[in-house]
Amino acid sequence: MSFLHAPVLSFESRRAAEMAELIRIKGGEPFVAPALVEAPIEHNQEALHFASQLYAGEFEMVIFLTGVGSRLLRHAVLTRDPEEQFLNALRRTIVVCRGPKPTAVLREWGVPVTISVPEPATWREVLAAVQSRPERSVAVQEYGRTNPDLINGLRGQGRRVTSVPVYQWKLPDDTSLLEQALERLLRGNFQVSLFTTGVQIEHFLDFADKQGKRDQAVAALQKTFVASIGPECSAALRACGIEPAYEPSHLKMGILVHEAALQFAKRSQKA
Repeated sequence: MSFLHAPVLSFESRRAAEMAELIRIKGGEPFVAPALVEAPIEHNQEALHFASQLYAGEFEMVIFLTGVGSRLLRHAVLTRDPEEQFLNALRRTIVVCRGPKPTAVLREWGVPVTISVPEPATWREVLAAVQSRPERSVAVQEYGRTNPDLINGLRGQGRRVTSVPVYQWKLPDDTSLLEQALERLLRGNFQVSLFTTGVQIEHFLDFADKQGKRDQAVAALQKTFVASIGPECSAALRACGIEPAYEPSHLKMGILVHEAALQFAKRSQKA
C-alpha cells in the first residue's frame, strides 16, 4: 500500500529532506514547504535567572518538554556557567521529560530522569504523570510558546510554576516554497496533507491570511486527506476548522508517513 503517486503536501522544517524521502519511498510525490523555523532567544536572561534559582535549590522539579529546547537551554546557561555546575544542580532535582526526545538528551548528559511521560505525551499526560508527586516548586522548559493548559494545570495541582522560554517559532525568511504550496493547494493539486506539529497549520494559515486567502486555504485543505501526528496537532487543526482524517499509532514522523500511505490507499480503493 502506498500514496499511489499522489501529490503530498508537508510543512516539515527541521527534517524536510527526510520527510520528502519518506514520502517518495511510500509512493508519493512530495512537496515540502517549511512553515516555521526555531529561533533561539538571544541573550536569554530568563534562562540564566532559571539557572541561578536552580543552583539556589529553589526548584524541586524541572519539566523538559522538547529535546531541542533542552539543548538550547543548556547552551544558554553555559554562556555564563560551568557545565558541571548546571548538570549537578539538575541531578539534585526531580526531572520530568515529556516523551523520548528530552529523555534521551538528559540521559546523554548523565542526568537521571525520574519520570519519562509516555505517548501521546500531551499536556494531559504530563499532568497525570506528576499528579501524585509532592514537589511544589516547578520550572518548565517551554517550546516556541507558553502552553496555558499545562501551566494552569500544574498550578491547579497546587504548584508554583516558573516558565523558561528558550526558543520561538517564526516563519522562514524565504517564504517562496510556502507561496508555491498555497498556489498549488488552491488549484487542487494536492491529495494528501501531512502535519507534524500544530504550529505548521497556524503559520501556514497566517501566511495565507496575509495574501487574503485564509478561507480558501482552509477549504482546500479540507478536500485533502489530512494526517496529523498526534492529539495536540489534531487539536490545532480542528481549531482552524480542519478535521484530521488520520492519526498514527505512534508520535513518529516515519510512522505517520507509513500509516497515512496505507490509509490513503485503502480509502482510494473504496472510492
